[in-house]
Amino acid sequence: MGRIDDTVEEIRRMETHSSSIVAIKAARALTELAERGYANLDDYERALEQNSGALRRANPSHASLYTTQREVVDSVVGQATELDEAERLTGAAVERVIDRVENGKDRAAASAAETFEDGEVLLTHDYSSTLLGAIEVATPETSLTVYVTEARPRFLGRKLARRLTRTEGVEVHLGVDGAAGFFLQNRPVDRVIVGMDCIVDGVLYNRIGTFPIAAVADKFDVPLHVVGSSAKVIEDGFVFENEFRPPSEVSLEPIDDVSIENPAYDATPADLVDTVITETGQFAPE
Repeated sequence: MGRIDDTVEEIRRMETHSSSIVAIKAARALTELAERGYANLDDYERALEQNSGALRRANPSHASLYTTQREVVDSVVGQATELDEAERLTGAAVERVIDRVENGKDRAAASAAETFEDGEVLLTHDYSSTLLGAIEVATPETSLTVYVTEARPRFLGRKLARRLTRTEGVEVHLGVDGAAGFFLQNRPVDRVIVGMDCIVDGVLYNRIGTFPIAAVADKFDVPLHVVGSSAKVIEDGFVFENEFRPPSEVSLEPIDDVSIENPAYDATPADLVDTVITETGQFAPE
């Protein structure tokens, strides 16, 4: 298989957890088309649309994957008069979207880092590379205590906890998802801060388990902040589609007369989110 096919399979298997990294890999995979030796411009444009569509369909829940792929296609199809020009436009568009995603992610992390206060106690869920970057920027000058929930059934929170143990100035606590309410009620948590898969029309879509944490945080008046690149904030043109993971992630053995459901994401209403932090600043989700 070529790079595009390999990337499609990698996205489907969720081998890469960060949606920003998924978008970057998918964009870079499109440069393979210039190596295939298409006979004419029409064939190239048709192949670009087909392969970009395959990459988008590999995970229709990733807004940044959708927006970056659409930008590359729109920058090429109908914009060139010769095949070599279309290939150059593709390369330029790929580099442009990669630069924006990478810089947006880094700047969002820097923006979030500025909000941390020395001695602050945080609770987070799942694995956010942007949040991890923010903590790494803020510490060790700012000491933090971070409660991490596992993000079952794939336990991506454990990955974040392990990474945080290598970050000077961070005291790390790990608990099961169901312990979030206990932590918020019985520990001095100053705020919940999570990453985002995307925000569409003011609704936060993130790893399953985010919504109940947000609801409990609201109950105990603990603010919820969300951090991520502005490329993940979509106002129109994108319809979020949840992903349903294999039942084997929940139970290795089938259970008679039980239908195992394993949604990857949930939807947190805007009124439960206090602040969204991106590279462009801070704002309310609505």
